[in-house]
Amino acid sequence: MAIDMAGAPAGTMTTVGTDPAPSTPASGPRRARRARSRGAPYILIAPAIGLLIVMLGYPLVRLVVMSLQEFGLRQQFGAPAPWVGLENYGRLLTDDYFWDVLWRTIIFAMVNVGLTMGLGLLIALLLRALGRGMRLLVSIGLMLAWAMPALTTTVVWQWLFDTQYGLVNWLLTTLGVGEYRGHSWLSEPISFFMVATIIVVWMGIPFVAFTIYAGLTQVPKDLEEAAAIDGAGPWQRFRDVVFPMLKPILLILTALSVLWDFRVFTQIYVLQRAGGINRETNLLGVYAYRISIGENRFDVGAAVAVVMVVITLLLTVVYLRQMARQEDLA
Repeated sequence: MAIDMAGAPAGTMTTVGTDPAPSTPASGPRRARRARSRGAPYILIAPAIGLLIVMLGYPLVRLVVMSLQEFGLRQQFGAPAPWVGLENYGRLLTDDYFWDVLWRTIIFAMVNVGLTMGLGLLIALLLRALGRGMRLLVSIGLMLAWAMPALTTTVVWQWLFDTQYGLVNWLLTTLGVGEYRGHSWLSEPISFFMVATIIVVWMGIPFVAFTIYAGLTQVPKDLEEAAAIDGAGPWQRFRDVVFPMLKPILLILTALSVLWDFRVFTQIYVLQRAGGINRETNLLGVYAYRISIGENRFDVGAAVAVVMVVITLLLTVVYLRQMARQEDLA
């Protein structure tokens, strides 16, 4: 609305108020583009999620269903599987041997995680201190150890500890440590798990060392130099400057290592087949396999597998919470 005001030059109009401008025609297409951009990530990950549901969802559902049925050798050949509810779980949880295997698995995982994290941290610090050439050689060695399949690594270490032709027995005997000709490292639980621990830690160190080394490269050198000027020694600089910055990485690596070492199967199974004792060295994964395949008790084996899945999910929740906490701090 415009009004001709007194005192204004002739032929001019002074604007007192204007009506609101109508919305531009482009606002509609802009909203559509925004909606498409919001939905694009979900569209892109939809095929991967669908594949995971098909590849993992069906076996998991089938596993749970089997654990609630009586499923033995006859059911493998088409006999109907009667429902027994939680009877398999009750039978499992009242079995003393199951609890022995569970605690053995937890202790084995904790020992391996501790050794993997400790040695991985030391090697990462070594990589940081080495020159470019030596760092490259050590990195190549770590990469080769990391790239070797679990089965191949286990067979190599099995031959190193072989009773008749093993290099370890020959070397210990030659050095005068003791008489180790014909010594069997796999016939006793302690020495069996020592060999298994060497293999698991050997395979886990490269990932931990590389990840921690990547974190060390992000620690500002100015802070360490300032601490050194203030009189802090190497241990004090590591404890008060480096370690607090590495703590988020170490927490995530620890959670991942627990997940991996809790589900160890190949190393234990291959060593058992190479001459190890079974009952005293079973871990949860091997135990579930032997009950299902060896004894044709697929229902109880499925119950053991479900227990493993539940424990793994709980550990995964801890890992995801650590990830979310680090993102919040960032």
